[in-house]
Amino acid sequence: MKYILITGATSGIGLALAKLLTSKGHQLAICGGHNRKNFDHALKELSKNGAKPLAYFGDCKDPDFDRRMMEDIFLHFPRLDALINNAGRSYVGLLTDMTLEQWDDIIGTNLNSLFYLCRLAVPSMVRQHSGRIINISSMWGQSGASCEVAYSASKGGVDSFTKALAKELAPSGIQVNAVSFGTIDTPMNACFTDEEKAALSEDIPAGRFGTPDEAATLIAQLLEAPDYLTGQVIRMDGGYL
Repeated sequence: MKYILITGATSGIGLALAKLLTSKGHQLAICGGHNRKNFDHALKELSKNGAKPLAYFGDCKDPDFDRRMMEDIFLHFPRLDALINNAGRSYVGLLTDMTLEQWDDIIGTNLNSLFYLCRLAVPSMVRQHSGRIINISSMWGQSGASCEVAYSASKGGVDSFTKALAKELAPSGIQVNAVSFGTIDTPMNACFTDEEKAALSEDIPAGRFGTPDEAATLIAQLLEAPDYLTGQVIRMDGGYL
């Protein structure tokens, strides 16, 4: 049994992953903070597996919330085997139409939260000489997307953060990797109409969006990957890039 923290675990990829990992008998801590209804729904879904995760409603781009959450996790868990930084926000629109608050929200959620949480989790992983950090990225962090400049910039930062931290922590037996997803059928993409989704699917060689369950399966496999696999940004995008 592993002790795992998943951020953004109340919908989409995060919830699919939480359901998969609890079905495998792992003990989870989860957090989510943008929608109380989704948070309550996630707990109900996880209870179907008999799971009782530590659950925290709050914003992971808030370093004070992260500190309080991590302190409580270490009161209840004997160790932290894995940190999965999945929380993410998107903005679709022209850069010139974006407000300073919207920019700060995207960068804070998608990138700053990695710094806050890794800084809190790493010391215990170093002491136990083991641990896994998996950061959820996007293909747009590698290629950039029109009208998603902030999102693309934040995910490009996630990729570089992952590679650099992996080199820093490899001597301590800690693996750091990222998964760079293409278009996954999650609430984040609910902003697109059915016609827009059909047009997007035509551009994907696989001919469709990926599913949250497929994304969760890949992340779960990384938790079991050989220790020598670190510093990688593994892309799953249906052949798009």
